[in-house]
Amino acid sequence: MNALHIKKGSSKKSAYDLKNSFGDTMERHTLAAIVDNEAGVLARVIGLFAGRGYNIESLTVSEIDHESKRSRITVVTTGTPSVINQIKTQLERMVPVYEVHDLTVEGPSVERELALFKVAGVGDKRVEAIRTADIFRASVVDTTLNSFVFELTGTPEKIDAFAELMRPLGLCEVARTGVAALARGLRDDE
Repeated sequence: MNALHIKKGSSKKSAYDLKNSFGDTMERHTLAAIVDNEAGVLARVIGLFAGRGYNIESLTVSEIDHESKRSRITVVTTGTPSVINQIKTQLERMVPVYEVHDLTVEGPSVERELALFKVAGVGDKRVEAIRTADIFRASVVDTTLNSFVFELTGTPEKIDAFAELMRPLGLCEVARTGVAALARGLRDDE
C-alpha cells in the first residue's frame, strides 16, 4: 500500500508533481467583444484580465462603427474551460460591453495577423531569405544593401513558422498586429 495515496496516472517521482484531479487542460480561445468607443474602456477590459491574473496572448482594437461609436476588441487568451467561462461572464457584465462572442466554440472562424520582419544578411543568406519569403508569399516592403523588411499576413501559426525559418537567416526584429478574427457565415441573429 502506498503511504502517500498517489492517484493512478500521477507521478510517482514527487509528491509535488500530482496531476489535476479535475482533468482541466489549458485551451486557447479567441474572444470578440463589441464595446463603446470611449475613453477608458480598453483599460477596463485589460484590467479585468490583469486583476485576475489571466494571460492575453494577442489583443487588437479598432472602431467598427463611427456613427454608433462602437469598437471591436479581439482577445486571444488561454486558460482552463472554467477560466474561459469566467472571463466571458465577467466581460458580459461590464457596462460598456454590448456583446461577447467566443469564436473558438461558436463555429468556424477566420483568424489573420499581419507581421513585419526585418532580416539582415548578405550573400547566400540574403538569397535564401528571398526564396523563403516567396514560398510564404511574403512581400518585400523595404530593402537596403544589407537588409529586407518583409510583410506577411496569415494565421498566427504561419507567422510563427516564418519567424522560425528567418532566425538563422538574420532575423533582427518582428512587429505583429495581433489576431483579427471573424466568424464564418452568418449567425442566427444577423
